[in-house]
Amino acid sequence: MKIITSTKALAEVCEAYAKSDFVTVDTEFLRESTFWPILCLIQMAVEDDEVIVDVMAPGLDLQPFFDLMADESTVKVFHAARQDVEIVHHLGGIIPQPLFDTQIAAMVCGFGDSIAYDQLANRVNGARIDKSSRFTDWSNRPLSQKQLKYALADVTHLRDVYRHLTGLLEEKKREHWVSEEMKVLTSTETYDVSPADAWKRLKLRVRKSRDFELMKRLAAWREERAQERDQPRRRVLKDDAIYEIAQQHPKDAKALARLRSLPNGFERSRFAGELVNIVHEVARLDPDDLPKVPRPPQAPEGTGAATEMLKVLLKLVGEQHGVATKVIATVDELEKIAANDDADVPALHGWRRELFGQAALQLKNGELGLGFKDRKISLVELAE
Repeated sequence: MKIITSTKALAEVCEAYAKSDFVTVDTEFLRESTFWPILCLIQMAVEDDEVIVDVMAPGLDLQPFFDLMADESTVKVFHAARQDVEIVHHLGGIIPQPLFDTQIAAMVCGFGDSIAYDQLANRVNGARIDKSSRFTDWSNRPLSQKQLKYALADVTHLRDVYRHLTGLLEEKKREHWVSEEMKVLTSTETYDVSPADAWKRLKLRVRKSRDFELMKRLAAWREERAQERDQPRRRVLKDDAIYEIAQQHPKDAKALARLRSLPNGFERSRFAGELVNIVHEVARLDPDDLPKVPRPPQAPEGTGAATEMLKVLLKLVGEQHGVATKVIATVDELEKIAANDDADVPALHGWRRELFGQAALQLKNGELGLGFKDRKISLVELAE
C-alpha cells in the first residue's frame, strides 16, 4: 500500500498518472464542526497503480494534485462527485476536467436511483466492501490498516465500475446523456453560493413582504458569518431562529432574549447587536422597496390528475429503457408539464424530451393513452 506524505512523491505520482486515460479519485474528510470540509485523505488509482495521499502530512503541498485535476487529457472518475468536487474547487480554485460521475452514469444505465458505491461495485464485479470504517475520524493519526484498506477500496473497484459503465453507455449510445449531466457538476455556479441567495435553502414560512426581506437578510448574514468563522450554519444561527426573528422583529436585546429559538445569553453576544441592527434596517425600508413574497403559481384545474398520469408514464418509460426515473424527471417537473406544455424544465429538453417529454405532452393532450393488458401497462396510440 503506497502512502504519499511528501510533495516530491506526490508530484512524481501525479506526473505519471497524467499519462493515463483515466484516474479514479475519492476523498475522506470531516465536516461536522466546520463550514468548509476538512480534507484528510485523497485516494487515486489508474490501471496498474493506486495510492493514498496523506493530506495532513507536515509540509505537503497539494498543487501537483490540483494540476492533475485540471489536466484535460485524463478523465477524472468519481462516485457521487459533488462533495469531492466542492473540496477541490474550494482548496485549489479549479474543477476537475473532464469529469465522470459513476453514480449518474449508473442511473442512466438502469442501476436505480442514486445507487451507493459498494452496491454498484458488488453488482459490477462481485466486490464486497467493508463499510465499517466509513464514519471514523479520518483526521486522527496514525490511521489503522483497516481504515487505509477501506479508503483505497473506494478507488480500486471504481476502475472496474468505470470500464463497465462506459461500455454500457457506448452500447446504448447514451454517452451524450451523461455529458449533459456533467455540465451541472462542472459549473462553478454549483459551488459558489452567494450569501444573497442563502435564503433559498430555507422553507418559506413568512407571508409578509417585510418579514420576507428580513428573512433574506438574516440568511445572508448567517452565510457570511459561517464562512468567516468556518462554522456550520446551525452553530451561527439555527433555521428556526431565522424564522422567529423574521416574524417577531425584535428591536432590542431584551426582545431577543424572549425568543425561544435562541440559546440563553445570546442577547449579550456581539451577534445580537448585528441582528438587531438588521431588524432596524428592514423596519426603515419604504413599503415600495420591499420584495414580493414568492408564491407558487396556481395550478389549473385537473393538473393533479394529469400529474398522476405522468407519474405512471415516467415509471413505464424508466422500466422500458432501463433508466432511473430520478434522472429523467422530478415530481416538480411533472407538475409543471401538467400545467404548461411549454414549461422550461429539463424533461422537455434534449435526450429527456426524446425519451419521455414528447410522450408526456401527447399523453396529457389526449394523443396517447395508457392501457393495461396481460398485467402490464402500455402506451396506446389514440385515433384522431
